[in-house]
Amino acid sequence: MLESALTQDQQGRPLLAGQLTSSREWSDVNSFCHRAYMPLVTRPLNRGDDPNATLRKLLIGRITFSRFCFGVPTRVDEFDPAAGNILVVNTLRGSVRHPLDNRTAVDTVAGQSYVVDCSRTDYWNIADGHDLQFNLTIPHRMMEETTERWFGFVPDDKLWTHRCVFGTGGSAWLALLDYASKSIDATVNAVPDPLIEKRLEDMICLDLLRNWSGHAGIRLDTGARAAAPKHVRDAEKLMEELAPTAPSIAEIAEKVGVSARSLSEGFRRFRGVTPHAHLKARRLDLLRSMLGGAARGQTVASIARPMGFVNLGGMAKSYSERFGETPYQTLRGSRRS
Repeated sequence: MLESALTQDQQGRPLLAGQLTSSREWSDVNSFCHRAYMPLVTRPLNRGDDPNATLRKLLIGRITFSRFCFGVPTRVDEFDPAAGNILVVNTLRGSVRHPLDNRTAVDTVAGQSYVVDCSRTDYWNIADGHDLQFNLTIPHRMMEETTERWFGFVPDDKLWTHRCVFGTGGSAWLALLDYASKSIDATVNAVPDPLIEKRLEDMICLDLLRNWSGHAGIRLDTGARAAAPKHVRDAEKLMEELAPTAPSIAEIAEKVGVSARSLSEGFRRFRGVTPHAHLKARRLDLLRSMLGGAARGQTVASIARPMGFVNLGGMAKSYSERFGETPYQTLRGSRRS
C-alpha cells in the first residue's frame, strides 16, 4: 500500500507535474517543511550533508498529505505550537525515532504510524536517512470539530497530549490512506468531487480518533457523556427538542434550573464547547435532516426561515463548513433520490 501515493493517479498520470518534488538544497527542504507541517528546525546529523529529499504534498479537504524524506540522517525539532497542527507520521521504509514521553523514545518502521498534537505537546524526530514518510498534517481545530459533531463533546488534553504508535503494514488505517490517495485526479491534483473529499476527510479523522483514543484509554462514545452533570445533559436534550425554535441560551439555562454562566462553564468543562456552539450544531443537523426530506416545491429559504435562520448567507457558510456541501446541494440531492 501507498507505494505510488502522491506520485501518480489511478490512470498512471503523474501528480504534481511541473512542480518541485525533489531537491538537494536545504532551503527548498526547509521551505517545504514549513508549508507542509509548520515552522520547525532541521539539523543534519552529519555536518555538511546535503539532502536528497522527496517533497510532495497535496490537500484532501483541510488535511495535508505529504510524501517526504530528507535522504540523509536528520534531526527535526522546535515544531511551532502556534501553527495549531496535529502530525501523523506513517513510515513506509527505514525508521524514524519519536518521543513517547519525557524519558522514552520509539523507532517506527515500515507500516507503523505515530501521532502527536504539536499544538499541545513538544515534539522532535530523527530520520535515519533511509526512511520514506507518508505524513498527514491535520488542524487541531478540525479534530475538535469532528469529535464534537460525532460524539457531542471535545476531549481534554488527556487525549491531545498523548503520543503513541499504532497500526501495522496491513492496517485498515493505511488502507484508508491508500484509498484516499488513489482518489486524487492528476488533472486537478485533488479529489475532484467535493462530497467525496468531505467524506474522506471525516473518515480519516474518525479512524485516527479511534486509534488514538484507544491507546490513550479514552472512551469517546460514552466516557465523557457519563461524566457531565445533570444540568448539562438536560440542556443537551432540550437543545435537541427545541432546535426548530431557536431558543436562547438564557431560556435553556432557566429551564434546567441554573444560570447561563453555570451552563456555559459546564459545557466548556465537560463538552469542550460553548452552549451556543452546541445549539448551533444541533440546529444545523436538524436543518440538514429537513432539507434531505424536503417535499417538492420547498426551497432552502422556506425551510430555514421558519427555524429562525434570518441571515441565510451566514447560515449557508456555517452549513458548508460543517457538512462539506451547501444547503442547496443537500436539497437537490434529496430530489434526485
